[in-house]
Amino acid sequence: MHQSRTGCDTKNHDAETILARPDYWRSADDLEKTPEFRELMSREFGPNAQELASGEDRRTFIKLMGAGFALAGLAACRRWPDTKIVPFAQGQAGRSAGVPVHYATCVEVGGISWPVLAKSYDGRPIKLDGNPSLPFASGSNAVIQSRVLELYDPDRSRSLTKQGNPSTWTDFASWCGAAASRFKASGGAGLAVLVDESMSPTLDDMKSRFLALYPKARWASWNPMAADSAIAAGVAAFGSPFIAMPSLDAAKVMLVLDADLFGCPATGVAHARAWAKGRRIEESDPSKQTQSRMYVAEPSVTVTGMSADERFALRRSDIPVLAALVAKELGVAGGEALASTSRAAELLDAHGKEIFAQLVADLKSAGGSAVVVAGPMQDPATIALAAAINEKLGSVGTTVSYFAGPSVGCAAQLAQLAGDMSAGSIETLVMLGGNPSYDAPADLDFAGRLSKVKEVVHLSFYANETSSGSACTWHVPAAHSLESWGDGRAIDGSIVVQQPLILPIIDSEQGGRNALEVLALLTGDEQTSSYEIVRRAHMKVSGLSGTAFESWWRENLDRGYVEGTAMKASAVPAVNSTAIASLASAAAGLVGGKDAMEVAFLFDGKVADGRFANLGWLQELPDPATKITWDNALLMAPATMRAAGLANGDVVKVTAGGASMEAAAWALPGHAEHCASIALGYGRGEVAGRIAAGAGFNAYALRTVAGLGMAKVTVAKTGGTYSFAHTQDHGAADALIANVPTDGIQERLPALVRESSLENYKAHPDFARHVGHVAHRLSMWEESNLDGARYRWAMTIDLSACTGCSACVVACQAENNVPIVGKAMVARGREMHWIRIDRYFKGSSVDTPSGFAVQPMTCLHCENAPCEQVCPVAA
Repeated sequence: MHQSRTGCDTKNHDAETILARPDYWRSADDLEKTPEFRELMSREFGPNAQELASGEDRRTFIKLMGAGFALAGLAACRRWPDTKIVPFAQGQAGRSAGVPVHYATCVEVGGISWPVLAKSYDGRPIKLDGNPSLPFASGSNAVIQSRVLELYDPDRSRSLTKQGNPSTWTDFASWCGAAASRFKASGGAGLAVLVDESMSPTLDDMKSRFLALYPKARWASWNPMAADSAIAAGVAAFGSPFIAMPSLDAAKVMLVLDADLFGCPATGVAHARAWAKGRRIEESDPSKQTQSRMYVAEPSVTVTGMSADERFALRRSDIPVLAALVAKELGVAGGEALASTSRAAELLDAHGKEIFAQLVADLKSAGGSAVVVAGPMQDPATIALAAAINEKLGSVGTTVSYFAGPSVGCAAQLAQLAGDMSAGSIETLVMLGGNPSYDAPADLDFAGRLSKVKEVVHLSFYANETSSGSACTWHVPAAHSLESWGDGRAIDGSIVVQQPLILPIIDSEQGGRNALEVLALLTGDEQTSSYEIVRRAHMKVSGLSGTAFESWWRENLDRGYVEGTAMKASAVPAVNSTAIASLASAAAGLVGGKDAMEVAFLFDGKVADGRFANLGWLQELPDPATKITWDNALLMAPATMRAAGLANGDVVKVTAGGASMEAAAWALPGHAEHCASIALGYGRGEVAGRIAAGAGFNAYALRTVAGLGMAKVTVAKTGGTYSFAHTQDHGAADALIANVPTDGIQERLPALVRESSLENYKAHPDFARHVGHVAHRLSMWEESNLDGARYRWAMTIDLSACTGCSACVVACQAENNVPIVGKAMVARGREMHWIRIDRYFKGSSVDTPSGFAVQPMTCLHCENAPCEQVCPVAA
């Protein structure tokens, strides 16, 4: 099955070209102009939207807006920390009431720290934006923007407990001291620490101190979003676990194999910015203008796939076959077992073969300016073949670099720890962050094995599924990153410093500490504050002390990162084609027939692995592809849905081996056929918080250590139905302008989406003036109402670089504290976002859309809008 998205629909001014233009549609109802869609078009809001809010509706609104009210200032402010934090690029000794101050700090997502500028207003953090001092970081995504809302979440844990009963930090510190004395005698035998995966230099320093004191203890890290495939592929290809890092800004041709480079909450901003550099048209001479070209193969529809020039819709298990076919055409050895499977012969239809031939030609032509990127959820064979292709093209060191990775993957570390727990060899387990009882691979039965551990400590921001279990002895509320000192590494390896902007909102006797401080107690460290622990580690990094260190330290706080600490690329040996062939043979045995059903596991750009599920801004944000809010769904191609007799909202039972889950189905045009996909991180219970509770379906029930990326499944209809709230047709108006003469032809063109090929743009830079012509404009204002004004506000969006990721929607929400309204109100069409990102499918078939288009629709903010005088927040 093949879907293409060229982004190059010819929009010339001749009759033949205009008639050949594709249709643009938001949904199957829109394409088919069903009676339901026509009814929606006839009114502004959905059914019952005009009804007044009942008392229950108002109570629900207050419940949902808990963190938003705190962010707006209804919660009491706490004093600033006593330690000296440093404003970004200014040396104010104090602060001026009502004047915001910016501080350079960082927030960690998926083990990678993102450098940010935190805006503080009267001592309270209110906004996070990328730190422009690092070129790749002068932007942010929806998750980063929402981390400030997380700080004020009323559902965050506020009580330190022992065996479910109230306790204090003093009591916990005493227990840590006794435990340290006990384990020092045994060298740490029976002691284990499980941490969130992190690249923090200070955490590495504390790990070294811990293991030096307790050499027999076990240390493991866990990150549900980290797959072990890349490590296995690196070992096979190079003999060591090297991890690839693409440089999309240097690439003229890109082949992306099942990697949502732009939608990843941890790294998406950097990759999207790099890609945008090759898409922008800035040269004054149109004849010299060029754009990079991106091919994407993926099972579901992602932000990256929607941005591609050409796209292959393939099952996750079929993508290794595509990689092997590309390798074969380029003369790369190792993938023969995959390229010779029966599936390889039927993988692409006639149009797909045309695009494949163009792909191979483009790769050969670009040579070292091309790059192949394989996603972490892919089979190791795919990742290893990508490395071999990059070597053949001469891309290493130009469009892709390699860096040393961990020797053991997170899943392998967690499996080893779970085995020790099951064997009874772990007496005390200290978990510093994470939620493994919820998100660990199901076949590890982590929650069940936890009951075999005598003493369990869990430091966490929420009293989540792991903390609330009966096996947890101590639950310690964690400090937010805006409340504590720390550090980390950015995507390029640069060390970034995390400095607090506010004291922990919870009482000090109830916790409000981070992992560094708990480790200090466990090791009997002389330093017990995160401030001094971080400074000590940075003295080690810098090799400085005294006044020299103080000057260096202040400069780094002011800047937000430590200069000269970016990772240096590793020199890698030639790929081992024999080892790659072994991986390919193993992968070939997993390739099923074209009708074999499977489910691919995804991480979306909203809740990530589930840790952000209680943030209302993210839950109400429409998914960039499906436009569903407040839920995930079991996504399938429309043809697959019809073959199974399914309609949107039908509840199905998905079974993989001896495990099963229920989820509601949703048809997504452009999805690969004969498979399904579902985002992880949903399906949380009441313990997750009032926002997360009941949102979506828990797909972790089907995920195993050996199947982190996918599972072979059967899907059976249960007879139940489920109601989704989505916005894919919200705001729809009859934008198709009828009877617009162009060269004497009567046509219907979309008034909003106006796109052209690069070749046509060179010939007709003013093409947009000739598409979707509007006969006249009406204004409710006098044209001279702003005559003499000194400033007028305006905004432009470079649509050639816009991916539709929706980061701007949440950024606007954070800047203006726009309220969320909940699933029921969204279903009525009453969401309150000031920016809407319309997603369009292209073509005339719901089964085979020819591509995608995104169109941001912003609040005018032009000082000419009729809403200006009545805006309730004085925007």
